[in-house]
Amino acid sequence: MSAAPTSVTRPGPRLHADERRVEVIEAAVHAFAEGGLAGTSTEEIARLAGVSQPYVFRLFGSKHQLFLAAVGRGFERVRLTFEEAARHPIETDGSFDPILAAIGHAYGRLLTTDQALLRLQLHAYAASSDPVIRDFVRAEFAGLITAVSELSGVPASALRPFFAEGMLMNVAATLDLSQADVAWDDMCEGRAADA
Repeated sequence: MSAAPTSVTRPGPRLHADERRVEVIEAAVHAFAEGGLAGTSTEEIARLAGVSQPYVFRLFGSKHQLFLAAVGRGFERVRLTFEEAARHPIETDGSFDPILAAIGHAYGRLLTTDQALLRLQLHAYAASSDPVIRDFVRAEFAGLITAVSELSGVPASALRPFFAEGMLMNVAATLDLSQADVAWDDMCEGRAADA
């Protein structure tokens, strides 16, 4: 009995290290979004990226450095979303800054369309008991505040309510409070909606 023929796949074009680095970071965003820093293995990230685990370490040095790169990519996505939104202000009744309104709406859309980004943010905050991660996340968050201030012309000191609303949006998106089966009134009363 002869063995079934095997197909030989020719490798695609060889990617440069910078291109591979981007692919590994994207795989890490998704993997860390699911398992967090402690619950995600570099083997899983390597598998998702289609590279070897030693190659991941050659590119990033350590799992912590890869986690920081993934978290940095998440903050970059948010910043780029804010920059794009600021180019399209939303006219309001005058009670809210049109650029902040556009940024807020764009962030809400991002949270519903990119669940990996949302979960990665939450894992980054949870991993902030590590001082290196905490300092990195603080700096990235401060950078967002600065960016929004520069984009909107609103002083950073006046943006606290805006960012507090953004954090509430994170919680609402995580708990899927946009769904009809979860009533906001019930949540305000301290009750979960009937299942």
